[in-house]
Amino acid sequence: MITRPLDLASRLRPEPRNFDWLFFVNGGLIVLFFTLFGSRFVLAPGVAVLPAIAGANAGARATTHQISVVSANQIFAGDGWRDLKQLDEWMRIQPRISTEPVLLVQVNFGVDLDVVARIVSLANAAGYEVQIAAVEPARRRESGGPVR
Repeated sequence: MITRPLDLASRLRPEPRNFDWLFFVNGGLIVLFFTLFGSRFVLAPGVAVLPAIAGANAGARATTHQISVVSANQIFAGDGWRDLKQLDEWMRIQPRISTEPVLLVQVNFGVDLDVVARIVSLANAAGYEVQIAAVEPARRRESGGPVR
C-alpha cells in the first residue's frame, strides 16, 4: 500500500462503527411518510388531470383510436409526436377497425380551443366520431363536502 513508506496509516482516524441499522430506520420512515402523507399522484407525475364536465359519462362509447394533445405542435397519435398536418394524414391512413370509428381526444389544460376545434374538424372530415376526454364532476353533499 502507498501509505507504508510515510507511515500515514497510523495518522488516520479509526473506522466508524457499523451503522447498517440506520439504513433500515431511514427506509422505514420513508415508507411510513409515503403511506401517511402521500398522494396517489406523488409517484405518477405524468398523470394528467382531466376537466370536469357535467354529463361526461352520458354519451360514452368504446373508442377505436386515441390521441393526446399537449399543444398545437405536440400531438401524440399512434407511435409518435405529430403536428396538425401529420395528424390529418395519420387519421386518413389508419385501418378501420369498425364501420363507425370513434376517436378519443385527451386535451391538456393549456391547449387553445382553436386547436381542439381544428382537430375535431379534421377527424370529422376523416370519418371519425369524436369524444373529448373529461371526467364527471363530483357531486356535493348539502354540507358542501364532496361525496366519496
